[in-house]
Amino acid sequence: FNRATQAYRQPGSAFKPFVYLAALDEGYSPVTKILDAPLVVDQGPGLPKWKPANYTKRFYGPSIMRLGIEQSRNLMTARLAMQVGMPSIQDYARRFGIDPELPEYLSMSLGAGETTLLQITAAYGMIVNGGHYVKPSIIDRVQDRYGQTIYRHDNRQCQGCQLIDIKADDYHTPPILNDNRIPVTDEASAYQMVSMLEGVVRRGTARSMGEIDFAIAGKTGTTNDNTNGWFIGFTPDLAVGVYVGFDRMKPLGKNETGSTVAVPIFENFIVSAMQDRPQIPFRRPNNINLYTINAKTGIRTSTDEPDSMVEAFKFGQEPLYAASQDDVIGAESNTDNQGELDIPSLY
Repeated sequence: FNRATQAYRQPGSAFKPFVYLAALDEGYSPVTKILDAPLVVDQGPGLPKWKPANYTKRFYGPSIMRLGIEQSRNLMTARLAMQVGMPSIQDYARRFGIDPELPEYLSMSLGAGETTLLQITAAYGMIVNGGHYVKPSIIDRVQDRYGQTIYRHDNRQCQGCQLIDIKADDYHTPPILNDNRIPVTDEASAYQMVSMLEGVVRRGTARSMGEIDFAIAGKTGTTNDNTNGWFIGFTPDLAVGVYVGFDRMKPLGKNETGSTVAVPIFENFIVSAMQDRPQIPFRRPNNINLYTINAKTGIRTSTDEPDSMVEAFKFGQEPLYAASQDDVIGAESNTDNQGELDIPSLY
């Protein structure tokens, strides 16, 4: 029984990046505001109402999208999923190979579906590689006894990689790698998601790794009753997934989350794996601009201000110097006398 390829488990919050990625592809930005407040969803006749909650059992009001990922806010994610639509999120789960048959229930946006460790790790690899489909393979290449490659998993062609093709005056011209892999998301959206997942490590649920001095990003995941703990992360050239759980699906223990059981394993491995590798930054596409913003409000600021950080914006998404009056996702819902939001049926 191969637990990496055959054990189907709920990924919990490790699925959330694909909800946010769908929103980024639709034109939302990392500083789009989403309401973090109580939520009640009517699932239809004969079905109980769904009442998601944050892990902290607290509410934080209108918050920028980045915080929804960094702090793993369930209520923000559920509202964003309602805005984007579960059919779109289902399509992203299929495109990235996470779950080709993900049901269109809103709870799926919080990772209630099932996937394997290999599938979701490969999906994170597609985020960091700029949004190109990658099929996991155990075999990289096969050579015959003469050293000739007769099979290669990576079929991309490189112009100028063969020494015989290099002329004396071409040494300063880098070779060109023709990337014929299928795109699964916009490369600018993929970079924005990479940046947001960096924040998970620097300021969020995986901040115990915040002192690592090379480029690293990822997302924690924990399921109900602390049954499964995850951390899926990556450097610019290496994607790594960690799953912790029992075969018989019993709780790991009180307060045992992806942050406490999976992150330390990931950290131990990645620090060792990166010892002899060059430290390079995440690759930024040309259609991304970087601006300094306030990490809590999303307002443009200077680098010497408290809580300042560098944010990635697509062309046309430049941040403002003052608070925006733009709509807050989820703020249009009606509130009942218990303070809970009464959301119409989605199904």
